[in-house]
Amino acid sequence: MSSQPGFFLPSNASRARVKEAEGARRNRLEIVKALSHGAVSRRDLFKWGLVTGAGLLAPIHGLNPFVKSAYADSNIPTGAPRSPGTAGLDFTQPMLRLEVLPRKPVSSLTPAPTALSNQTLQTVDPALGGGFGPIEGRPPGPDWAHQRFDLFPPQVAIEATQEGAKTNPNGNIPFKFHSNLPAQGPLAMWTFNGTVPPKLVLGKYGQPLLFRHHNKLPADVSQNGGFGRNTISTHEHNGHHGAENDGFTGAFFFPGQFYDYHWPIILAGHDTINPQGTDIMAGSPHDNDDGYDKVPGDWHETMSTHWFHDHMFSFTAQNVYKGNAAMYNIYSALDRGNEEINDGVNLRLPSGTALSWHNLDYDVNLMLADKAWDQDGQLYFDIFNLDGFLGDAMTVNACYYPFFEVEARKYRFRILNGSVSRFFKIALSDGSPMIQIGNDGNLLPHPVVLTQLDEQGIAERYDIVIDFSRYTPGQKVWMVNLCEHEDGKGPKDELSLSQALSGKSSDPCVGKFLEFRIIPSPRPDYSQVPATLIPNPDLSNIPVVRERTFEFGRSGGGSDSAPWTIKTDGGGGLAADFSRVTAAPKAGSREVWTLKNGGGGWDHPIHIHFEEGQILARNGSFNNVPAWERGRKDVYRLKPGGSVTITMQFREFYGMFVEHCHNTQHEDHAMLLRWELDRGLVPLPTPNPTPQGVEFIDTKALKDAF
Repeated sequence: MSSQPGFFLPSNASRARVKEAEGARRNRLEIVKALSHGAVSRRDLFKWGLVTGAGLLAPIHGLNPFVKSAYADSNIPTGAPRSPGTAGLDFTQPMLRLEVLPRKPVSSLTPAPTALSNQTLQTVDPALGGGFGPIEGRPPGPDWAHQRFDLFPPQVAIEATQEGAKTNPNGNIPFKFHSNLPAQGPLAMWTFNGTVPPKLVLGKYGQPLLFRHHNKLPADVSQNGGFGRNTISTHEHNGHHGAENDGFTGAFFFPGQFYDYHWPIILAGHDTINPQGTDIMAGSPHDNDDGYDKVPGDWHETMSTHWFHDHMFSFTAQNVYKGNAAMYNIYSALDRGNEEINDGVNLRLPSGTALSWHNLDYDVNLMLADKAWDQDGQLYFDIFNLDGFLGDAMTVNACYYPFFEVEARKYRFRILNGSVSRFFKIALSDGSPMIQIGNDGNLLPHPVVLTQLDEQGIAERYDIVIDFSRYTPGQKVWMVNLCEHEDGKGPKDELSLSQALSGKSSDPCVGKFLEFRIIPSPRPDYSQVPATLIPNPDLSNIPVVRERTFEFGRSGGGSDSAPWTIKTDGGGGLAADFSRVTAAPKAGSREVWTLKNGGGGWDHPIHIHFEEGQILARNGSFNNVPAWERGRKDVYRLKPGGSVTITMQFREFYGMFVEHCHNTQHEDHAMLLRWELDRGLVPLPTPNPTPQGVEFIDTKALKDAF
C-alpha cells in the first residue's frame, strides 16, 4: 500500500502546499483551455518549452502541480489540490436512481425518421462557419442508411438532447454532486437533457428503437469550460446493429443537428439460428400480460446491461467525463424484469412484480465515476495526463458518496465503471458474499459467489445480486473500493478489506463509497438466482478462418500527441487514424484475436465494437480464465504484461467499427484502430463531417487487413 501522496495532495497538506498547487493548477488550466479552443497546438507548446516530447506539461514551478514543491523538503510530488467543500458530506444524501427516458410513439418525432440521412438544409450558426447545412449529422447516401430499416422498422422512439447543466424540472433537482456543493454551470457539465440524475433507456427484444439525439451544445468551441468538444458521436456499447448506428468515432455531428440512431434489438444469429422464431427460449415480453412473443436468433446471445456514451475522435475522455454517459437495459423472455412470472423461461432475477416487464424496484443501475472539481466547485479535468486522469471524489449516479435504503431482501445491481481511467474492485464492508450473475452486457453461464469482485476496468459492467435479508432493519453496510491507484496507468495495489477501511491509503477513492441502510421489506421476495443462467453459444462447428494479434503499448520513443499505439500481427506501432482499415473480417466468419499488453506496467481494458467474444485463454491458457470471465464479453482487461485470446463470429450487419483501449485517455492519444466488415476489397469511404455537410475522403487499408 502506498504511503506517499501522489496524484492528489493528502488531506492534511499544509496551506502553503495547497496554495502553491492551486496556483499551478490555475496556470495550467489556462494552457489547457487554449489548447481545447484550438488557439494553440501541442506543437506550439513544445516549441515554447511548455510541454515535453511525451506530451506532458514541463516540470516548471508555478505551472505544473506535479513537480517538487517549493515548500517540500523531499522529492515527493506536490500533487493536485483536493476537491474542496466535501468535509462531513459522506453518506449524508440519498442516492438518485437513474432517470428513465420516456418511450414515445415513433409518430411523435418531427421530422419522421427515414432510412437515408435527412439532408434537409437549415441555417448554420456563424460560430460554425455560417451558410447552410443538413439538419441530420448522419452521413448521407446508401452506405450510411439504416441497415434493414424495412425489416426492423422502429416501434418506439426515445428523444434526448446533449446540453449544459441545468435544474431538472422533473423533481426540481439542481445539478449538484451534493446538495451542499456548488451547482455545476452549463459549461462545466454536458449531459443528456442537461440534467441529473443520469439517464436510463429501457428496450426489449423484438421491439426496434429509434434514439434521436439532439446536439444543443454551444456552437462556439471556446464555450466549453476549458475542456470538451461540442461535436459528439453516440456509441451504444455493444449493440448488435450496423456501423451507421454504432457511434463511429469519425461520424460526429454538430450543434444544431440531430442524429437518428436505429437500434433494432435483435439476437445475434437472427439469419441463421432459429430464423423462424420457434425456440421458446428466444422471446420478447408482452407489455400488459405474462406472455411473450418468440423471436428469431440464438437465445444464447441474449444481452442485458448496456450503456451509451460519446465517442468523438480525440475527445472521448473529456466528453464522457463532462457527462455524456447513460445506461441501457435490454429485456427478454429470459431476463424480463418480473421476478414473479414462472413460465419455465423467465430467470426470475430480482426486479419487482407490478409491471409485466422492466420492473426496477429491486433492479438498480449504479454508474460509478471518480470526479474532481476546482476551487470554485466546477468540474476539473487535466488533458495533459496522457497516462490517465484520476479524480479524488467518488460518485454513484452523479451523487457524492450517497446512501441508499434497501429492503431486507435480494437486489440486483447493474454496476458500470463509467470512469475515464480508474479501475475499481468492490467488496462489502462486512466481507459478506455477493453473487455475480453478469459480466459486461451478458449474463454468465452460471452465477459465481464472491466476497470480492474482480478488478473492474473502464466500461466493464458487473451484474451482481446482494441478499440483504441477512441484515436486520436499522443496520448499515457499505460498498468498498479495494483498488488503489497512484496514477492513471492502472491499478497499483489490490488492498485487503481491512487496509481499505483503515483510511491510510493515499488514494482518496479507496474505501467506502456507497452506504446501504436496511429497512423492513413489506412485500414477498419472489426472486431467485438459478444455477444456470445463459450458456455460451456453441461455436465449435464454425471454422476459424483467420487469427490476428494486436499489441497495445507505448509508441517508440514517445510522441508529443500520440504516445499510445497498436501493433497488428507483428507490424509497427500505429497511432489512431479512423481512415485506415486495419482488419477486415468476412461476414458470417469466425476469427480468433489475441490482444497483448506491450508491457511497461500499464493495464489496458480493450473494447471491440459490435460483436461479443468468448475468452479462450489468458496468458496462453484457458485455466487462467476465472469463472466470472467465462461468459461473453466486450471489454477485456489485459493486465500488466498479459494477453487475452478471444473468438468472435461476425453476423447480420456491416460497416466500419473500431477497437480501442477504454482507458479513454489512451484511446484519445491514440490507442484505437478501425476494422471493417463485409465490403470485400473495397473499404467504405471515410466521413469527414462539417456543419455544412459531410464530405468523404479516401480510405487507406493495410495490405494484410483482408
